[in-house]
Amino acid sequence: MRRVLAFVFLMMILGALLFAQTPAPTPAAGQRGPQAAQRGGGRGGRGGAAQRKVLLAWADTRNGVSQHAFTSHALAIVERLGYESGLWDTFIRTDSNIVANTAFKTDGTPASGGPSLSNVDGIFFLGHREVDINAKQKEELLAFVRSGHGFVAAHTGLTAFESWPEFGEMLGAQYAGHAYTGPAKVINENPTFPMVKHLPATFDYTDEFYHAKTFSRDKIDVLLRLDPTSVPNNTDLQKDGDYPLAWAKKYGNGRVFYGSFSHATELWDRRDIQLMYLEAIKWSLGLTEAEPAPHALRNSSQQ
Repeated sequence: MRRVLAFVFLMMILGALLFAQTPAPTPAAGQRGPQAAQRGGGRGGRGGAAQRKVLLAWADTRNGVSQHAFTSHALAIVERLGYESGLWDTFIRTDSNIVANTAFKTDGTPASGGPSLSNVDGIFFLGHREVDINAKQKEELLAFVRSGHGFVAAHTGLTAFESWPEFGEMLGAQYAGHAYTGPAKVINENPTFPMVKHLPATFDYTDEFYHAKTFSRDKIDVLLRLDPTSVPNNTDLQKDGDYPLAWAKKYGNGRVFYGSFSHATELWDRRDIQLMYLEAIKWSLGLTEAEPAPHALRNSSQQ
């Protein structure tokens, strides 16, 4: 009996030693560790938690003259791009109260938890027309970008804040209406830049093309532009001749990108468009390096 008890006691000691030496399990792909959970909430994805960024996908469309059907799908695509690449977690929000250093509830008191300008690394923006934020929020948003955070806007983002010129200065241009809707050619002016290097020198595209105003080619690096000569029987369009569709710029230490693409929901399923926004977000978050180089109007043969 004593021998049995001694054997059992020895096995318990050996088991305790083995358990103490066993390393704690690491999160598998698709799971998140405690460090990431503190930043981005409960979303998963591939990649190491320490490298993941946090993106706010902000789409306040309350004052949209016409609601764009693509908005929900575009936000889902952006979330999926971050999830599948393992590069960022996405907060999708249509509530502009979170665009502040301290997010607030509808009664004006501080919100608890969730995103704010204090805990995200960048913004993907799909606002529409006059987005309702107050003067303090406007100051904090501009300071957020100037201090080195990313800001990527798509399609309707150009139409936002028409009465706030400082936003147009940050973004690089303001909305001047529809240039043209239909099939046309797009010219790639800077095929070495990350967002557009996968695109050919010229390519056909059918879209609702916006007309930008108040931009200066001394301040923005135009990456893609509409070729007005590809639009038949439109002499007014061909008079101006310069219709930027995508550009990159610096705003203080922040990185800003705008892409006019795309109006139709199904166009967000095109892999070339997804890659453009994937690379734009990566660049804005400082995950790739490229310096915007403003230049005069170029044809694709002038690279």
